[in-house]
Amino acid sequence: MSQSSPQKSDRLGTAPIGKLLITMALPLIASMLIQAMYNVVDSIFVARVGQNALNAVSVAYPIQNLMIAIAVGTGVGVSTRISHQLGRKDHEGAQQTARHGLFCAIVASILFSIIINILARPFVSMYTSDPTTLEMGVTYLRIIATYSIGVFVQIIMERLLLSTGRTVFTMWTQLSGAVINIILDPLLIFGIGPFPKMGVAGAAVATVIGQIAGAILGIFLNAIYNKEIHITFRGFRLQGNIIADIYRIGSATIVIMSITSFMIGSMNGILAPYNPLAVNILGIYFKIERLIFMPVFGITNAMVPIISYNYGAEKRRRMIGAIKTSLYLSISIMIAGTFVIMSWPEWILRLFDANAEMLRLGVPALRIISASFPFAGIAIVLSNVFQAMHRAVYSMIVTITRQIGVILPATWILVHTIGYESAWYSFLIAEIVALTLILIFYRSIYLNRISLVPDRD
Repeated sequence: MSQSSPQKSDRLGTAPIGKLLITMALPLIASMLIQAMYNVVDSIFVARVGQNALNAVSVAYPIQNLMIAIAVGTGVGVSTRISHQLGRKDHEGAQQTARHGLFCAIVASILFSIIINILARPFVSMYTSDPTTLEMGVTYLRIIATYSIGVFVQIIMERLLLSTGRTVFTMWTQLSGAVINIILDPLLIFGIGPFPKMGVAGAAVATVIGQIAGAILGIFLNAIYNKEIHITFRGFRLQGNIIADIYRIGSATIVIMSITSFMIGSMNGILAPYNPLAVNILGIYFKIERLIFMPVFGITNAMVPIISYNYGAEKRRRMIGAIKTSLYLSISIMIAGTFVIMSWPEWILRLFDANAEMLRLGVPALRIISASFPFAGIAIVLSNVFQAMHRAVYSMIVTITRQIGVILPATWILVHTIGYESAWYSFLIAEIVALTLILIFYRSIYLNRISLVPDRD
């Protein structure tokens, strides 16, 4: 390997923190916003098919989110491990991590395809008895599961680029998939020109085609530009300890996102008997939430390899600088997001063809939930610090407490004592509880780990 090979990742330990974080985060933010945008566009087009179509996609969302949770969690484990190894100049270890990460992604996609094809119908039938909605939901789930190899490989390729600081290329992989998806959505949903009219199935087909295109581009970009990582299975030997470490690090992300899927599915189950439109509102909220939260996730995704690298390189001040800068940026973004949703909730809902009843229910719902965003901004940053410091268990505890211990019980109590229209206050209650717990954990990890790291600047 040439001497120039490791120099790209060395900037994680030498470049000015503010500039480095923003430079790394901007492509990630752009790519994540694009990703979130085409999920929103999916729902906007599907809503034009009918509210039962939007209901089918909303019901399927927890399973789709679970698939992404496994892919992202695997990627987080891989990228965090590689960044830490590169900080210690362990280039051979980084190669082994990359190979095992890709292997795990392929195996996970195969298992996911088999399981979801079997369970799609009983899952969707838990939330609707309408035969049209049921068939739409089952079809949508089976298509995205069968071809899930695209999203699994795409996310791993992006994380390999992220682990060496080449975040600009992750934007191109997501951009390619998003553009293809957005173009194909109306063509396949409504049958424009030579394309067949597929309805909800068309939205699913457009999504998986975009994901596969992003995966192919990601493989190409890694092969050409990511010189520190060689994607090859030549001489590959499966090592259980590497896989265990990948999932030890990435398990928090998997649990966090999986619990979110469980929480959404459970809330759908609580709200559906009272008013199916409440399920649609919840689905719309999570699509809009992604647009607000994606910039914060972009910042924290850039922050994690910086902290991991400097943790391995024993540079404490750079670690603290990355945390503080991430907090300033994230809180500012969340305050802006709260302002936008508080000011224009009707306009947001009308994008999804909302009728008068949906506006009546949805406007106060969006305003109530958005009040929790600033608390969430702090929590997201510090949760990712835990992962960078190999203390993912703290993030899992917080997520379990927030989603299972607070949101669901609070929702059930509010619905059965005040009414289903009060269910949205559970989000605000949960964020306050979660932030309190996170601050306690962060104080512990700072005193026992961060403050003990030598400073070799």
